[in-house]
Amino acid sequence: MATTTTSTVTTIAAQAYHVLKINGYSNTLKAGRHHPLSSCPFSAGGHTWHVSYYPHGCRDSNKDCISIFLVLEDIVTEEDVMAKATFSLLDRYENPVPSYTYHTELRNFSTSSGRARGFENFIRRDELERSEYLNDDYFAVAAHVIIPKEKPSVVVPPSNMHLHFGDLLVSKEGTDVKFLVGGEMFAAHRLVLAARSPVFKAELFGPTKKGTIDAIQIDNMEARVFKALLEFIYTDIWSEIGHGKDNVAMAQQLLAAADRYGLQRLKFVYEDKLCNHIDTCSVSTMLVLAEKHHCCKLKEACSTFLSSMSPPIVEDLNSSIFGSELEKTVSSSENHESQINRTDIRIQPWQNADV
Repeated sequence: MATTTTSTVTTIAAQAYHVLKINGYSNTLKAGRHHPLSSCPFSAGGHTWHVSYYPHGCRDSNKDCISIFLVLEDIVTEEDVMAKATFSLLDRYENPVPSYTYHTELRNFSTSSGRARGFENFIRRDELERSEYLNDDYFAVAAHVIIPKEKPSVVVPPSNMHLHFGDLLVSKEGTDVKFLVGGEMFAAHRLVLAARSPVFKAELFGPTKKGTIDAIQIDNMEARVFKALLEFIYTDIWSEIGHGKDNVAMAQQLLAAADRYGLQRLKFVYEDKLCNHIDTCSVSTMLVLAEKHHCCKLKEACSTFLSSMSPPIVEDLNSSIFGSELEKTVSSSENHESQINRTDIRIQPWQNADV
């Protein structure tokens, strides 16, 4: 028997997105059992809320877990408050971790039925402590709160357009153009490429369009980079940056490739991510990359990093950037070529949460 997946359409009256930053995780473990720490209050839907964090769990049965709750601070007397909350553990770059994203249903928050909704077993402490999500005694949890205007009544399938286009790319059905990149052949659809990239549109349909040649050769790009580029064009999904120099180099190449083909969204994504991977070994390459591809945010991040270093090291780095290393760095870069406001919330150990 086939199963179907459905989602509920909610007319949103208000929403808020807050990041609870636990800076000093080990210190929070000194709190007593069942003792919650709370975030600063925030507003959504005309009400005041906060997030409660229990480092030792909220019950004896989950004392080895971390508990997270959304708490309504207001005293509600006339009617219940409907709200939906999503809690996501964030990685070191503050991207939600899919396997640690939890959704509460649309629930009533009231004085009589309770003013807290959340998860008693959000994550085991030992699992968090072994994971990459705890870095330098710091981790973060995002809380996304939605206040609906009315009770949801329409059930529709979730959007899966990206899956259909991804299948189209994989199956190669109806492809009408081929690319030779780094010794590998890639088949694609002219209309899809033209719809997503102004550069591909000019190359495939403009006055200087390429004719019916066997394959269009793309130089100065690795096959894996072009493959990732195609996957983004078809699905609007990008690869995350892992650890290690090779992963950072891949991100640098994807930024350059995105700029080359006018994919501004992808370019901004990797510019933002690379800002978190600047060190003494990479800052010269990053700065040249920022200059060449007009990445103001990355350039600013490099400048901030350099200004935080001692003068002798900065002088050495400047020499490598603007001296004989410049040509080498440029060559390396070529070859590997309405939002919701985010508010940081600091834990206040002296503020207790009434859950």
